[in-house]
Amino acid sequence: MRLLIAAVGQRQPAWADTAYDDFAKRFPPEMRLELKAVKAEPRSGGKTAAQLMAAEAPRLESAAPKGARRVFLDERGTRMTTVQLAERMTAWRGEGRDVVFFIGGPDGLDPALKNTADETLRLSDLTLPHAFVRVLLAEALYRAWSLAIGHPYHRE
Repeated sequence: MRLLIAAVGQRQPAWADTAYDDFAKRFPPEMRLELKAVKAEPRSGGKTAAQLMAAEAPRLESAAPKGARRVFLDERGTRMTTVQLAERMTAWRGEGRDVVFFIGGPDGLDPALKNTADETLRLSDLTLPHAFVRVLLAEALYRAWSLAIGHPYHRE
């Protein structure tokens, strides 16, 4: 099973790339974590937020493998503890499908694209910078995976 992050925005601060890479390389070959960053629509030219999100939606869609479970990150998504996320990951593995996590651009995710979600997840009640979201998601997935296999990384 692969875990993929489809995210708007190709350029992130070096600290974010380093932190993300640190967590991504910890995953075993049978559960790889991959990032597919897509181009953000330029925020110039007077386009509305809806137009910007609609322009980014096909780019995100193209980053998702066919048949993958679709998990959208959204501030109104389901809150989950690490234990609950570990349980979800175990269930996802049982399905035998890849899982793709969608992270929108500065304006969020296109509503039509969000309607294709299998699940919607919230990482925090706080508004987070997009670079930090990638790192936080990578760490949360690694922590959940380590808990699911009995690795001592997670402690309660």
